[in-house]
Amino acid sequence: MIEETLQQVFAEAGCEGSVAVLDIDGEGRVVCGDGESMVAASTFKIVVALELFCQAAEGSLDVTQRVRLSPAQATPGGQGFCIFEDEAEVSLRDVARMMLTISDNTATDLLIHRVSLSRIRARLARLGLDRIRLAGTIRQEFDAIGRDTGYAGWTEMTRAMSEAGSPAEAAHIWERALSAPSLRPGRITSATAGQMAALLKLIWLDQAGPAAACQEVRTLLGQQRLIRKIATGFGEEIRVAAKSGTVPGCASNDAGVVQYPDGSRYAVAVFTRPAGAGSRAPHTPQADSVIGTVARLAVEHLHRQQEKTASGNTGTRA
Repeated sequence: MIEETLQQVFAEAGCEGSVAVLDIDGEGRVVCGDGESMVAASTFKIVVALELFCQAAEGSLDVTQRVRLSPAQATPGGQGFCIFEDEAEVSLRDVARMMLTISDNTATDLLIHRVSLSRIRARLARLGLDRIRLAGTIRQEFDAIGRDTGYAGWTEMTRAMSEAGSPAEAAHIWERALSAPSLRPGRITSATAGQMAALLKLIWLDQAGPAAACQEVRTLLGQQRLIRKIATGFGEEIRVAAKSGTVPGCASNDAGVVQYPDGSRYAVAVFTRPAGAGSRAPHTPQADSVIGTVARLAVEHLHRQQEKTASGNTGTRA
């Protein structure tokens, strides 16, 4: 069974995981380990982009509007506006581009404030995606982790880590953070692989909102620069548009669409987490690499099934 194979691959990589692959143009699917919600990490940024472009298509805002971003208002993160030293002026469309292509947290929080959590949640409800749950802005989630760890917020916690007397002391602070109640699914933004794949299928079919909005999201996902997960499982002839997400030591995920040269298209989501609290570590390279393997196995299984079905149908008609 393909499900048993996928679970074995996860286990050999030292993680637990769930995977969902949906045929975009048909009913075929492979779903494994999708019974519970998991930390979504940055895959949820697809939802924020969708709401932005839906509001633009519906006339509520203009994505060409320029906004100013100040370093004083930055959300912690390792790239993009998160590490700027000077004010920048940019369009809302390009803020979304930074959010999806390099996973900029400052860009994400700006857009969440602009489109509002309530409207994002309402759109997900209308789409029947009730297991994709946004808890708040990234800054709010970070600060909740910091408070659970015994500090005033995220800034104070990370300062304590940087000023720690030894690497072991800093690691101990991070271990406490990884056990924070605010990192549990439901407290932090969470989702299931199945519903994330379902969202992507709706976007690719222009059914998640106005067609123009869906096209904008597809375009930005196709420009993704962080391609070390799902895309690593496939050759250059196969196109992958995706959005990854990582919480070091807690979650390593990816969600996107894989397209074969023959036109077959599959919405794919793979969510992983360390297998047991004792295996948590600052980085999750095994989970990063296993995502491509699991995605390839599941997609190829579904693709072969479809090829057999098509071949059988052709033979019948002959």
